[in-house]
Amino acid sequence: MKEILSDTERWIKTGQAVAIGTVIQTWGSAPRGVGAKMAVSAKGEISGSVSGGCVEGAVVEASLEVMDSGVPQLLHFGVSDETAWEVGLACGGTIDVFVNLLDPAWYEPLSSAIQQERTVAAATIIQGQSEQLGRTSVLLEDGKAFGSLGDGLDEAALEAAREVLASGKSVRRSFHPAQEEKALDIFFDVILPSPVLVIVGGAHISIALVEIARVLGFRTIVIDPRRSFGNASRFPNVDQLVQDWPDQALSEIGLNRSSAVATL
Repeated sequence: MKEILSDTERWIKTGQAVAIGTVIQTWGSAPRGVGAKMAVSAKGEISGSVSGGCVEGAVVEASLEVMDSGVPQLLHFGVSDETAWEVGLACGGTIDVFVNLLDPAWYEPLSSAIQQERTVAAATIIQGQSEQLGRTSVLLEDGKAFGSLGDGLDEAALEAAREVLASGKSVRRSFHPAQEEKALDIFFDVILPSPVLVIVGGAHISIALVEIARVLGFRTIVIDPRRSFGNASRFPNVDQLVQDWPDQALSEIGLNRSSAVATL
C-alpha cells in the first residue's frame, strides 16, 4: 500500500476516481505476496504491482470496469486456467485479486495511519451479496475503528481484526452470519510500520545505502554531528537526518524490533 500512496493522493486531488487491486490469496508459486497492491486511475494510469507484470493488463481492464459500474470484482488467475496463459501467468501458482473502488470513508483513515507509521488493518468483504462487496472497516492498533461492514458484521469482524493485527499477517476468512443464507469472505489486510534502518556516520557509502534501503521499503535515519558529512545536500532523500552524537541521537530516536543499525 505504501508504494502507491503518493500516486493515489495525486489522482484524488485532481478529482479522478481510483480503483485498487489487492492480492488477497495465493497458492503455490506467486509473483507477489498477499497484500500486494496496484492502483489504477480513471485515465488508466497505474501505480504498484500485483504480479510483477504478468496479469497487470487484466487488472487494469477490470479496474476501469469497476470505476464505470461501481461493482467490485474478485479475479482469479492460475496456470491451469486459459485466462492465466492469455495474460502471461506461467509461474506455477495461482492468485486471487480483489478490485475495489477507492472510497474516502475508509481510505482517508487508512492513508493517515500508514503515513504516521501506525499498525492498521482493513477488513473488506470480498465475497458475498452484491450489495455487500467492497464494504470496508479500518481498525487501528489502539482499537479505534472507522467505517462499517453493515448487516451486524462489525462486532465479529473487529474481533477477528484484533487477532489478525496481533499476528501481523494479512488473511482471508469466511464468516456465516445468522441472517445470511450463504457464508461471506472478508479479507483482513494488515499494514505494518516500515522497518527502520539507522545509519551512524554520513560516509560516502551511506549515501548509496540510503537509496538502496528506500527502494527496499525501509525508513531511513542518518546520524552524524559533523555538518560536513551529515547534511541535507548529501542526503536529500533520507527520511530523518539527526545532527547529534550517536549515543544521544539513539536514545532520542527510540529503536524497536524493526530497526537495524549500521555504523559506517
